[in-house]
Amino acid sequence: MLGLMMDKPLLISSMLDYAAKYHGGTEIVSRTVEGPIHRYTYAEALARSKRLSQALHRLGIGMGDRVATLAWNGFRHFELYFGVSGMGAVCHMINPRLFEGQISYILNDAEDKVVFADLTFISLLEEIAPAAKSVKAFVIMTDKANMPDTSLPNLHCYETLLDAEDGNFDWPQFDENTASSMCYSSGTTGNPKGVLYSHRSTVLHAWAAMTPDMLNISAADAIMPVVPMFHVNAWGIPYAASMAGAKLVMPGAAMDGASIHEMIECEDVTISAGVPTVWLGLLDYLERSGSKVDNFKYCVIGGSAAPRAMSVEMEQKYGVQVLHAWGMTEMSPLGTVNWPKNGMEDETDEARYDRQIKQGRPCYGVDMKIVNDANEALPEDGKAFGELKVRGFWVSSKYYRAEGNIYDADGWFATGDVATIDTDGYMHITDRSKDVIKSGGEWISSIELENIAVGHPGVFEAAVIGVPHPKWDERPLLVVVRNEGSEISAAELLAFYVGKVAKWWIPDDVAFVDKLPHTATGKLLKMDLRATFENYKLPTI
Repeated sequence: MLGLMMDKPLLISSMLDYAAKYHGGTEIVSRTVEGPIHRYTYAEALARSKRLSQALHRLGIGMGDRVATLAWNGFRHFELYFGVSGMGAVCHMINPRLFEGQISYILNDAEDKVVFADLTFISLLEEIAPAAKSVKAFVIMTDKANMPDTSLPNLHCYETLLDAEDGNFDWPQFDENTASSMCYSSGTTGNPKGVLYSHRSTVLHAWAAMTPDMLNISAADAIMPVVPMFHVNAWGIPYAASMAGAKLVMPGAAMDGASIHEMIECEDVTISAGVPTVWLGLLDYLERSGSKVDNFKYCVIGGSAAPRAMSVEMEQKYGVQVLHAWGMTEMSPLGTVNWPKNGMEDETDEARYDRQIKQGRPCYGVDMKIVNDANEALPEDGKAFGELKVRGFWVSSKYYRAEGNIYDADGWFATGDVATIDTDGYMHITDRSKDVIKSGGEWISSIELENIAVGHPGVFEAAVIGVPHPKWDERPLLVVVRNEGSEISAAELLAFYVGKVAKWWIPDDVAFVDKLPHTATGKLLKMDLRATFENYKLPTI
C-alpha cells in the first residue's frame, strides 16, 4: 500500500520559485569583477535565470548537456546555478586554480558544450580553448561595455544573450533523480574525479544545511559564502539561502581581510562560511585596523582544521562564534557542524573550546563510523581513531565515467580521513590517511601539531609534514609562516609544545617560509610541501 500524498519532484528550480514568491524583495548583493557592488532581488534573479535558460536553449543546450563555469561568487554565477539546472542541463563548476592540463582534462571528460567565465579568466580560457574539443561556445559573464578583446572562438556576451530573451519560460518538470550539477574532486594522485549530483540530493542537502544544527539559516539572516562557488556547490549555501529566503551576500574575487570586513559591515552579514585562511586574514585586519564586526553572529569553518586559538580570539575579542564543519566533494559537501547539544549549557570555557576544535556531529541524513585496517568498527569513545566512513542521502555512489561503485559491500564510502568519534557523536579529524605521520610504527596527528603552532602569537600559519628518517621511518617537520614583525626562533617554537603533546610527538625541526602552498579553496597543499622538503635533513639524523 502506498501513501496518498502529492508526488511532486524535488527540483532545484522550486527553491528559486519559492524565494521569488515569498521573499521576492530580499536582496542578493555582489561585489562584481568589474568593480561596483550589484544589488537586486530574488524576484529579479528568477526572471533573469529564466532568460538564461532560454538563451541556453538558443545555444543548443538540452537535457543532460554539461555547461561549465569558471567564475567567482556573484549574481551571474548564482543565475547559472538555477538557469542551467532548472532547464534540465548540468551545471559544472570548475576550479580555475587547477593547472591548465587538469582543466583541459575536466572539460573534455565532462564533455562541456558551453563555458561561462568571469573576465578574470580570459587568459586562462585562451590557453585551454584549443584543447577543449567538446566546447561549442564561450560566454563572458559581463556586459557589452566590458567585453574583452580576445581570440576566443564562438564568443558571446552574457548580458547580450539575456537581453535577447523575454523570460516567458516555464521550468520543465522531470525526475528528481536527474543530474543537476557536477564538480570534480581535486585528488592528489591521478586525474580529478567527477561527482555528479542529482536534483533530489541537492534539495535534500540544502534542506539539511538550512536547519539549526547545520548552517542555521533563516529569512532574518544575511549569509555570505566566502567559500568559492566553483567548490562543491559553495557548500549548498546559494540553495539553502533561497530555500530560507535569506539575504545573500557574495564577495566576488576580493577575499582579503579588508574586503571581507567591508561586506560584513556594510551588508549586516550575520553568517558566513569559508576556510581558515580567510578568517585568519580577517582577524589580522581587525587587529591592525581596530575595527569591529557588530552584527556578525558566527562563521562556519571548513576545508581544513580551525585552530583552537582562532576560535578563542574570534569569540573573546569580537563576539563571533566559530563553528567547525566538515564535508567532502563526494558529500555535496556538508557532513557535520559543531553545534552544542542539550545539556552542554554549563560547559566551562575550556571544555567548550576543546569540543569546538572537533569537526562536529552529523545531522539526520548522514551516518558515519570509524574502522581499523581490517575494516572492523572501532569504539566511539573519543580515543580510538581510524579511517572515517560515511553513507547518506547526499553521498556519491560512483564517480562520473568510472566503473563500479565507490562504496563497500555494506554501503559505506571511505573518506580517506583519519578520525575519532566520541560518545556524543562528535567527530574529530586527526589527519588525512595520506598525511598522518607514521613514526616508529605509531601515528602522529599533523593537524594537532599545526593547531598548537598557530596558537603561538608569533605564528601566522603552520603545516606539519613527515620527513624520512633512517631509524623512525618518518619524523615531523614544522613549516611556519611568521606573523609580521615576529622573530620567533625554532627553539622557542619547539619549546612551545612541551606539556601539550607527548614528547615523541614534538617536531624534530622548524623550517620558516614566506608562504605556504594552498588550493583554490584554502586547503594546504601538503603534496607540494613534501616535494619541496623531500631532501630535508633533520638535525636528529
